[in-house]
Amino acid sequence: MEWTHYRSPGWDELIGPDGSPRASARPLVEYLAGLSRRELAERQLAANVAARVMGVTFTVYTEGRNVDRTLPFDLIPRVISRAEWDRTAAGLRQRIRALNLFIGDIYGKQQIVKDKVFPASLLKASVNFRPQCVGIRPPLDVWAHICGSDLVRDGDGVLYALEDNLRIPSGVSYMIENRMVAKRVFPELFDTSAILPVDDYPAQLYDTLAALSPRPGETPVIALLTPGVYNSAYFEHCYLAQAMGIELVEGGDLFVDDDDVCHMRTVYGPRRVDVIYRRVDDAFLDPEVFRPDSILGVPGLIRSWRAGKVALANAPGAGVADDKVVFAYVPKMIRYYLDEEPILPNVPSYLCEDPAERAHVLAHLDELVVKPANESGGYGMLIGPRSTRRQREQFRKLIEADPRNYIAQPTLSLSTAPILGEKGPEPRHLDLRPFILSRADVYVTTGGLTRVAMKRNSLVVNSSQGGGAKDTWVVDMDEVG
Repeated sequence: MEWTHYRSPGWDELIGPDGSPRASARPLVEYLAGLSRRELAERQLAANVAARVMGVTFTVYTEGRNVDRTLPFDLIPRVISRAEWDRTAAGLRQRIRALNLFIGDIYGKQQIVKDKVFPASLLKASVNFRPQCVGIRPPLDVWAHICGSDLVRDGDGVLYALEDNLRIPSGVSYMIENRMVAKRVFPELFDTSAILPVDDYPAQLYDTLAALSPRPGETPVIALLTPGVYNSAYFEHCYLAQAMGIELVEGGDLFVDDDDVCHMRTVYGPRRVDVIYRRVDDAFLDPEVFRPDSILGVPGLIRSWRAGKVALANAPGAGVADDKVVFAYVPKMIRYYLDEEPILPNVPSYLCEDPAERAHVLAHLDELVVKPANESGGYGMLIGPRSTRRQREQFRKLIEADPRNYIAQPTLSLSTAPILGEKGPEPRHLDLRPFILSRADVYVTTGGLTRVAMKRNSLVVNSSQGGGAKDTWVVDMDEVG
């Protein structure tokens, strides 16, 4: 691979501004430089075949149809030094501690609202606040057991928190599968480099779920509740259930009896379930409490949860903190609940509910990224510098009609990393989604899922929008020597 002409328009993860590899990426860059274009093409082909054989797919909803696609995998890993990652992981632990305290407070005394640190108006207008959860204290006082936080690196080289996903974060299976593919195509690098492992996640997730069991001392019965085969993350649901050795169930496989105990239907008769890792949205979880027309959930499940006879992860109502407007208050939460300074900075955000900030946003729509509070997957966004006048006018009307529902952020100069192009390495923008598990302690994955825009100059990395993925290597420089 020829690196001589590779240059990024901003901060690059592998190559510095002078064209030299960054210290943590030097062994990888030098190794790739020794491979011919043909050898690289063969390894990329081998990676693509491996991904297809392993069934690494996701579902895209388009034009009223569900289309299964293989997640594009780029051969060249992203590299992060262990020293940087240790600090980043500490920042992620700090964020989730504060967020869990916030959720517990919101469904309890609401002291942060009484102390006017978090506006009552924002809570009142929250579409993810569940009155049915008021007064509940889940096991270990943890609401968000599984969190996926999105991080981006700006042109200044600093990693920023972009958003926290606390409802049903997905993508961790791709992180693990990407590593398996990378090991197949670069076995020699894993023999000679101190690349930290990621394959303990299923065991960590199992331990997190088992710790919630209402029957401590007994081997818990754990199930993963999926909406079914048409869900975009169904591959991941199957993968995680199999990796943990737990049952994969749909709503019709479960029932709650008159004693509020949740059971699973089996060929041997009903079997009590202790913990459910639910991948079904709150609104569809229990037709007795939420949407009565839901056929995805289980009648009486919230009744069983409230009685403490089944544990749910993530807890219903945790999504109150999975709101891009609430995200803007996380630094204040950290100071309020933990009396600490945030380790990871937030991407600066303008709240359109605030008249002064809304005026600024409306005057600079061509410069900002505008996001609705509760969308995901890159849907419903306005990327100002890439937008048309008609799109900006459309968003002006949307913001003025419902300012609570929108935030705006500056268009960052997202960092890049090289992908394998037809003529050699080409820079592409990327982000990073680490996964955080909360129980008595907090576990953070080593690195996370790197999502990469496969199109030149695109800032959209979501798989649903044509993005791909890379393996993420956290390298222990002390062991490299």
